[in-house]
Amino acid sequence: MPQPRKPKKEEKMSPAVNRNDPYRNNHFQVELDGMASASFLSVQGIESLTDVLEYRNGNEEALPRRLPGLHRCANIILRRGLTANRDLWEWRLTVLEGRTERRNGVVIILDQALRSVLRLSFREAWPCRWSLSGLDALAKETVIEEVELVVEDLRLEAA
Repeated sequence: MPQPRKPKKEEKMSPAVNRNDPYRNNHFQVELDGMASASFLSVQGIESLTDVLEYRNGNEEALPRRLPGLHRCANIILRRGLTANRDLWEWRLTVLEGRTERRNGVVIILDQALRSVLRLSFREAWPCRWSLSGLDALAKETVIEEVELVVEDLRLEAA
């Protein structure tokens, strides 16, 4: 059986390095104001955008200046398995009945040990769309409830 090789004196052992591994996309939680349960299968559409305005003085060359315009956020889509919990539908109903309730929320990114590491906070959200996945008597999949939220502000914060 071969003996393990001993490092030579001139060889230096690399010091322990703090690894900065990326977070996995399957460790997250969603919190919504006024919702008892907010266990979701997926969150999509987390995006902050700024419109680009092109501007040129009449006496300048044909190349325009590019300036930041309005800031906006993409709609956030939340998906979960359908249960007896009707919180999302009741919230959508407030919009349909003309008494829109705006809520704040947060998507919490968790590390491998399930500790909170980042928070994506959004404000003034309201549901512009609610849907159920297709129903099929021959299928065995879970019925999925989906809600699309209009969001006015999005902030990324350390946990």
